[in-house]
Amino acid sequence: MSRQLHLNAFVMGVGHHEAAWRHPRTDQRRLHDVNHFVELGQIAERGRLDSIFLADILAVGPNVARNTQSIFEPLTLLSAVASHTRHVGLIATASTSYNSPYSLARAFNSLDHISGGRVGWNIVTSAQLDESRNFGGTDTPAHADRYARAEEFVDVVVKLWESWDADAVVLDPEAAIFADPTRVHTIDHRGEFFSVRGPLNSPRSPQGRPVLVQAGSSEAGKELAARVAEVVFTAQRSIADGREFYDDLKARAVRQGRNPADVRILPGLVPFIADTEVRALELEQEFTDLISHDYALGQLSSFFGRDLSGISLDAKLPDLPPESEIEGQKSRSTLVRKLAQESDLTIRELLGRLGGGRGHRSIAGTPEQIADDLITWFDAGAADGFNIMPPYLPGGLEDFVDHVVPILQRRGVFREDYAETTLSGHYRPDSGVSGDREGVERDVVTTARG
Repeated sequence: MSRQLHLNAFVMGVGHHEAAWRHPRTDQRRLHDVNHFVELGQIAERGRLDSIFLADILAVGPNVARNTQSIFEPLTLLSAVASHTRHVGLIATASTSYNSPYSLARAFNSLDHISGGRVGWNIVTSAQLDESRNFGGTDTPAHADRYARAEEFVDVVVKLWESWDADAVVLDPEAAIFADPTRVHTIDHRGEFFSVRGPLNSPRSPQGRPVLVQAGSSEAGKELAARVAEVVFTAQRSIADGREFYDDLKARAVRQGRNPADVRILPGLVPFIADTEVRALELEQEFTDLISHDYALGQLSSFFGRDLSGISLDAKLPDLPPESEIEGQKSRSTLVRKLAQESDLTIRELLGRLGGGRGHRSIAGTPEQIADDLITWFDAGAADGFNIMPPYLPGGLEDFVDHVVPILQRRGVFREDYAETTLSGHYRPDSGVSGDREGVERDVVTTARG
């Protein structure tokens, strides 16, 4: 069997484009309608997608007058989606900086039981100053400190998820035995940041434990991903950059003693889809024309930790701190700087490029062109699949599911039906790899070991 694409739907509000809520293709009132997100889960499931994903930040955002990125807490919202879907995976973001391992492990394990084993945890360290201030901080914690805490945090959570053996629950009423105590274990963790006895007060979930997802592309982020992540979301704008990231992360996984096939890499993609390329480009421009530049400048400022609100829109990006001096969004700042410099963009042009996906790649075209693009990246060894970021919702996701997915299915690179019922089942390594993809995996392993 040839290797198959993995497809995740990254759903945010009424669309990823920052002006989506202003466009006539969306209904802004659905931003706080739980049924809207249930519908998105059902659309993704209709397309046989691996999963849907909800991001999260723990603050209002840079300019609430124009937009805000988060309305619902993801685990709470996905509980509703879980009750109206059967197969699609449910991935929620949760911070290692402003949670405790025990309560977070319990919350994810509970949702994994509720959903029948379809949950994943997107591990973030929270990079924004406003998030820190909401939890008593006065500055963004140092990047190295955030990741040191995250490394230990993840280890504790996994230990708690595994503190119940798979057969610990006996449920024998005649013997009056609910669970075998010899199969329920304390973890007795003592570390730099946490002291946790355990066990978790929730039995092992249907898929064993939730799937671990990571999206940081800094050096520390890639090391964490290589050690623990089963799915990696990333922002790569060219096949060359995608291959470099792909090979690097797979090699890091090998150095961690892992099979590189155990780590699925999914670059983000914002697709504008229409029946002709001209109409797709016109649609993209409609959204660009609705950008609120003061909001967009706030977003740009957050990448560099520097207030750019007064800068001329017709100027070029000024000299800004290098990645090594940025404590917030390190890898994203580098991506944005590279985009501005390589394309010689003005601030206005840069904001237009960032409006759809905050640095993720956008593409405008017909369903056939979108499918061709995905397959080209896949065959080139730049991706195991894609994190689809519809610019507007629900229509953008419906267009992808109803028009692009059938092409991928006909070309034999995407499933026609679900074969598994758990998220780990969707993302588990394929039983066989053929063609160029086999060579990509083999070369990565050889390079890493050499």
